[in-house]
Amino acid sequence: MLTLTRPKPKAPEVRPKPKAPELPEALLRRLELKVIKRLDGFLFGDYSGIFYGPSLDLAEIREYQPGDEVRRMDWNVTARSGKLHVRQYREEREITAWMVVDMSKSMTFGTRRVLKRDLALEFAGVLSSIITRHGDKIGCLGVNEAGIKFVPPRTGRAQTLNILHQLSNLQENLMPGSISNLEAALERVERTLKRRTMLFVVSDFMDANSNWAQPLGRLAQRHDVIAVRISDPAERELPNVGGVRLRDPESGSEVWVDTSNPKVRLAHAQMVSNRNQRVARAFRGARVDTLELSTHLEVIAPIMKFTLKRRGRR
Repeated sequence: MLTLTRPKPKAPEVRPKPKAPELPEALLRRLELKVIKRLDGFLFGDYSGIFYGPSLDLAEIREYQPGDEVRRMDWNVTARSGKLHVRQYREEREITAWMVVDMSKSMTFGTRRVLKRDLALEFAGVLSSIITRHGDKIGCLGVNEAGIKFVPPRTGRAQTLNILHQLSNLQENLMPGSISNLEAALERVERTLKRRTMLFVVSDFMDANSNWAQPLGRLAQRHDVIAVRISDPAERELPNVGGVRLRDPESGSEVWVDTSNPKVRLAHAQMVSNRNQRVARAFRGARVDTLELSTHLEVIAPIMKFTLKRRGRR
């Protein structure tokens, strides 16, 4: 005997609420517990020897400390004193670092652990905290469609919080219809820096409205410049999800795309490849080192890989 049963009604779909932005104080506490403490042990307190290039301005000769590089050993003084001594240069002792952090609309994208802008904030918090807790100074220029935010260099934990607050406020004040300009931010920092320093440029480098490669190259001629490129896996490969409407976050223009069409996915892959080649050529032409960060990874592993590569090259 057959019995008919009514299908159970489907439960209403519950979509997760958008994640609220993390407050700078909470972000810094999380980074101090999970990231900065581990990196401090990895760097042995000698971050300047990893990030910063050698100087010809000798400041002093001091006793060896764990983490000092062997190439800085002064064997003459070591032989006379019977204790290991190393050469320390003035810029290694008196460092003022700088960051240019892109907080434009293209950085509001993300399909994995965090948005690109959140990853930029994490890196800014980690770098600022490590540098300021060793007594050195760091300054910051944040850039988006609303303009450029200048944070003068200072030291201490309060400076790290100030940078995070200023960058967070900048990302909340995006002006509709306006265009970000990474080139203008790099030119501003070029006019600001008077002595050799280390400069981190944090961006997805998708600013097609400016020629950022030229000021980046000029900065690299005088300073130790590191390009921190932030990306999301979905930007590299177009998923096969049928028809979707894509929107350019900076210009606001929209286009309907059939992602099930192999020709469309192939064209997208070619476009991404061409863009990556242009960015790579710009970095090689400027002779800057590149730190790659992705929204699906924590910041620890890429930073460790980058510092080991720099240390090994030297």
